[in-house]
Amino acid sequence: MTRLFLTTALVAGLALPALAVQPAEGEKLAENQSYTFWLLDAIKTADPQKNTDVEGSDIIRQLFEGLLNEDDKGAPVPGVASGFDLSEDKLTYTFHLRPEAKWSNGDPVVAGDFVYAWRRLANPETASEYAWFMELMNVENASAVVKGEKQPEELAVKALDDHTLEVRLSTPTPYFPKMVTHGSTFPVNQKVVEAEGDNWTQPGKLVGNGAYVLKSHDLGVQISMEKNPEYWDAANVVMERIKGLTVNDNNVALTRYQAGELDRVQIPAGQYPRLKEQFPDQAISIPYSCTYAYLLNVSEKGPEALKDVRVRKALSYAMQRDVVVNQILQGGQKPAYNWSHWAIEGFQMPEIDYAGWSQAERLEKAKALLAEAGYGPGKPLKLTLQYNTDENHKKIAVAAQQFYKQIGVELTLNNVEWKVHTDRMQSQDFEMARYAWCADYNEASTFLDYFRSTGMNSGKYSNPEFDRLMDQSKTSEDPNAQYTAAEKILAEDMPLVPVYQYSKVDMIRDDIKGLPTENVMNDWYAKDIYRIQK
Repeated sequence: MTRLFLTTALVAGLALPALAVQPAEGEKLAENQSYTFWLLDAIKTADPQKNTDVEGSDIIRQLFEGLLNEDDKGAPVPGVASGFDLSEDKLTYTFHLRPEAKWSNGDPVVAGDFVYAWRRLANPETASEYAWFMELMNVENASAVVKGEKQPEELAVKALDDHTLEVRLSTPTPYFPKMVTHGSTFPVNQKVVEAEGDNWTQPGKLVGNGAYVLKSHDLGVQISMEKNPEYWDAANVVMERIKGLTVNDNNVALTRYQAGELDRVQIPAGQYPRLKEQFPDQAISIPYSCTYAYLLNVSEKGPEALKDVRVRKALSYAMQRDVVVNQILQGGQKPAYNWSHWAIEGFQMPEIDYAGWSQAERLEKAKALLAEAGYGPGKPLKLTLQYNTDENHKKIAVAAQQFYKQIGVELTLNNVEWKVHTDRMQSQDFEMARYAWCADYNEASTFLDYFRSTGMNSGKYSNPEFDRLMDQSKTSEDPNAQYTAAEKILAEDMPLVPVYQYSKVDMIRDDIKGLPTENVMNDWYAKDIYRIQK
């Protein structure tokens, strides 16, 4: 059986690429077409407009489909839209929706479904933490709608007819097609959402337009999905069943993988070298566009000490990143001295002074800065670091406690579950918090926009010059100049302690094919996965 997208469409004079042929020549499909993957935490929601988590996005990508999908290298390919036209002034996108697209209840997927979803995302009444994404997309009137200054109906997205969607932007945005692969832009079925209210995402009620339908969801235990017969390309979907198992302990998850219960699992810290040697066809380490950091609460609710930039710099300088990546993680991760991931397409890494210092120099400067700020043996700096449950996070937190002890900082560790962790961060109920930002699309602005005064920005950092640079980048011919300057401001203001930049370090069964290994976003679609005979 071959897998091939035959549909292409003109995009400003270029054709959208087709997906690669699957299965590969010589491969024979296994009789069992099921895939079980690991989830660290319970899925907070399967609502495309309300989700904020990477793991939630992985689920939503199976149950729903947006205008465009990604191929195995992360390039946009047709989804519900077979293609789009772009106006000469690069402000108006006209998407052509395939007439064969259906909801899982048999309703046709129409342009109005996207209009409803996008208005819902921007509408303050939805209280979506991702409403700002509509602003980042530069959809005309988005900022005014998000702020409640205009009605959702004034958002510049319009159904010209059932199969034609028009979107007007306020400024040309070259990476806009990449942004519509993000789950927050996926359509939802209005009559189901309005009939069922907050319960619409429950099994038996959720109506999606993706390649799979939700069969069961035992929160914090497992979530299972089956092939959607109404999906427009169901004839070419090989994988019949997919399941996510929630296992909070990464070592236990690895044991379950080795017992055959999981087909993919994250490798615990420090075990990649051994597993790569023992299972070279199963252990992988590939670039993954996420940055791990400790966010510092500089809001009014944050501790007074963190309002002093000298303290924030001392905390960053004292973080021993080489120890974290080389002795704790050992999976190909890179030390981070900035926020944007090094592998993001087109990103030019800025020169940041403290990145070039030796660790001894950083420690010396950290001690001096704390002394200047009034802290020392007689007045130790006391802070609490909050992190969510995971053995890797715990190991790094314990190491950080020792790193900071060397400069006279007493760090108390507070381990909480993921939902509690994120709720506290959203309400600024923390001092330091473990966090990771994973790119929403393959362009550096997805990282830097986080620290805008109006961004998600849990620590409530604000710098007018930083905001100005990011505004300027939206209309720049080459925004890398603004990105470099913005990164340097973050290094000067230090609202975070960058720790490391991710690699995806996993065990994957060698009979599972179709998972992307060259997409820095590491977004995956179960419809492209298949299991072969061994």
